[in-house]
Amino acid sequence: MSQRKDKFTTDADIEIKGCYKPEDVKDFNYETCLGDPGHFPYTRGVRDSMYRGRLWTMRQYAGFGTAKESNERYKYLLEQGSKGLSVAFDLPTQMGRDSDHELAAGEIGKVGVAIDSIEDMRVLFDGLPLDKISTSMTINSTAAILLSLYVAVGDEQGVSRSDLRGTIQNDILKEYIARGTYIYPPSESMRLITDTFLFCHKEVPRWNTISISGYHIREAGSDAVQEVAFTLSNGAAYVQAAIDAGLEVDDFAPRLAFFFNVHNNFIEEIAKFRAARRIWANLMRSRFGAKKEKSLLLRFHTQTAGVTLQAEQPLVNIPRVTIQALAAVLGGTQSLHTNSYDEALALPTQHSATLALRTQQVIAHESGVADFIDPLAGSYAVEALTDEIERSAMEYIAKIEDLGGATKAIEQGYQSKEIEQRAYEHQVAVEKNERIVVGTNAFRSEGGAHADLAKSNPELAREQVQRLQALRTRRDQAECDRALQALRDRTKGTGNLVEGILGAVKAYATLGEVSDVMRDTFGLHHQ
Repeated sequence: MSQRKDKFTTDADIEIKGCYKPEDVKDFNYETCLGDPGHFPYTRGVRDSMYRGRLWTMRQYAGFGTAKESNERYKYLLEQGSKGLSVAFDLPTQMGRDSDHELAAGEIGKVGVAIDSIEDMRVLFDGLPLDKISTSMTINSTAAILLSLYVAVGDEQGVSRSDLRGTIQNDILKEYIARGTYIYPPSESMRLITDTFLFCHKEVPRWNTISISGYHIREAGSDAVQEVAFTLSNGAAYVQAAIDAGLEVDDFAPRLAFFFNVHNNFIEEIAKFRAARRIWANLMRSRFGAKKEKSLLLRFHTQTAGVTLQAEQPLVNIPRVTIQALAAVLGGTQSLHTNSYDEALALPTQHSATLALRTQQVIAHESGVADFIDPLAGSYAVEALTDEIERSAMEYIAKIEDLGGATKAIEQGYQSKEIEQRAYEHQVAVEKNERIVVGTNAFRSEGGAHADLAKSNPELAREQVQRLQALRTRRDQAECDRALQALRDRTKGTGNLVEGILGAVKAYATLGEVSDVMRDTFGLHHQ
C-alpha cells in the first residue's frame, strides 16, 4: 500500500476506498463470480474442501554446489517436514553449457546445483525413491533434458514412468519477456515444449509438463495485474500450440500448472489469486472448449517474493515472508516455498531454510486459517478488488491478442516495455519515499548483515569439472555419438525430440552436448 497525499492505492495503483459497501460490488453474482469452492469458476479454490482435505505442499526450493551437497540438503528438508522437492539449477545448467565450458567459469554451483550428465542426476536423487516423492524442477531452456535425465534415473530405479510425479517449469515465453535464460528461437523452443507435452501424455501421465510462470515476470518489476495478464496470456499460447500440434485440449490441460509470486500487499495478493483462477476457467471453457473439470483448474505453486528481500536488517525479512506466505494460503495456493531471510546476501543456510519451512508449518498448524475454506469470500473489499484485477488483466490480454498473441507480442517487445515502465515507476516512488521499504528508505538502524552466511567452496567447481571429464573418458564414445546423431536427425525432421534426448542421456551424452546438437540445427535467439 502506498499513500500519496490523500490517495491510497495498491501496488498496482488500484485506488483503495476507505470503506467498502454493498454498492461497490453491485454487479456481483454468486454463480458467475464466485460459485462454491471446487466448482466453476473456481474463484474460491480448486478443491471443495481446500486445506481441510489436504494441506498445500510445503516445497522448499534448494540446490547449490554439487549434486551430493544438494542431495544432503533435500534429505534434511524432508526430515524436517517438507513434503516435496524443488530443485534449483546453476546458470550453466540452465543455459545448456557443461561445467568445463569457458562460459561456465565462475558460475558452477553458484545459484543452484550443477548437472552435467546422468551420473550427476543419480547422485542428486540417491536414496530418494522417485515413486514416493514429488519433484519440481525450475528449468526452462533445458527442461526437456532435465526431464529426460529424471526419467532415466527413474528407469534405473525400476520406477514405473506412470508413478513419476512432479513438474518442470518449461516456460520459455517468460524467459523472452523477463528473465533471459533462453537459447533457441521462439518457434524451435515451442516445438520442444509441445514435444514434451506429447511425450508425457504417452509416457509420464502424472507429470506436470509446464509451470507457466508469473514469478519471474513479477521479479522483473511487473505489478500484480501484469503478472496475472502476461502469465495467463502465455498459458493461452501454450494451449494453442499444443492443439496445433495435434493434441486434444482435455488430453493435456489437466497437467498444466502455474507458478506465481506473492508480495507484501496482503489484500491485493489474495484478490490476485482469486481473479486468476476465474479468468483461466473462463478462458479454457469459452476459448478452447475444454470439457473436463480438471482442464479448467488453475493449479499453482507460489513462492514468496525474492525481490522484496532486503540486505539491510535481514531479520526483518522474516515478517515480510510470513505476510506473503499467509496471503498465498488465503489466496488458495496448492504448493508454497517460503524464502529464507538471508537470501538477499547469500544462499540460504541450513538454519535459515529450516526457519522458512517452520513459517509455513506455523501457518498450517497454529494460525487456524487452514480450517476455513476461502474465509475472505464475500468481503466487499476483497470481491471489489478481485473484480478490478480481473477487469484490468483482461484489458491486457485483449491487447496482446490484438498484437497476434503472446509470441507475436514478445517479438514486438510489448510485455518487456510494460514491465520496464512499471519497474521504473516503482523505483522512483521508493526513492521519493512515496513507498516505504522498512530498513531501506525508512526506519533504518545500525548493524546489518547476519554474520552466519553460506559461503561457496571454489574447490567444488574443480571437482565437478574433473568428474565430467572422467565421464567422457569412461563412456562408450561410439554409442554416445550414435545417440547424438539420432537426436540430430530428429531435430531436422519431425520425430519427437524428447525421445531422442532420452536416448542420448542414457548413452552418457552430457547436457552441453545435447544442447549443442539443437544449437547447430535450431540456431540461437538474440534480442
